[in-house]
Amino acid sequence: MPVPARRAPAGERVDPNQDALVSLIELLFFAYREFTGEPDTVLAQFGFGRAHHRVLHFVHRRPGLRVADLLDILKITKQSLARVLKQLVDRGFIVQRAGASDRRERRLFLTPAGTQLAQKLLGLQIARIEDALAHAEPEAAPAVRAFLLGMIGPQERAAVEAVIAAPRALEATSGKVQR
Repeated sequence: MPVPARRAPAGERVDPNQDALVSLIELLFFAYREFTGEPDTVLAQFGFGRAHHRVLHFVHRRPGLRVADLLDILKITKQSLARVLKQLVDRGFIVQRAGASDRRERRLFLTPAGTQLAQKLLGLQIARIEDALAHAEPEAAPAVRAFLLGMIGPQERAAVEAVIAAPRALEATSGKVQR
């Protein structure tokens, strides 16, 4: 599929005849709908939404994650995160602990129920990605990764790559969570 060489500056009207790009935009909308659909159904059983999903995902991947770091990752307000965290803590999916070296830090850990839910959601999305890659060329995964990174603003790419590169860096300090 040929892609136009010229990129329209932000806010500039785009030629509606750029069908190749418009179809990619529409595919992203539909792919996102499918990627989130099954997890949304599972989350709805608990009265949770996508914000809960993102919190569960990143705490699952980074046990002991500081609340401040989660705010940086999610790019949401403190109030939004506080609301979601309160629900997850009150329902027994996440526990908060003070930091070992700085008692003011709040570190987040999944409970066994939180781990089970996070793994179920992740399994659904892994299956979706595996299926999509099975329909692509064998070497498509690196191109897909490069494309997705390219969708992220250049000022954020390094931070996102750092988050992705070391998902379990805090695991050694996490320990088992009892509830």
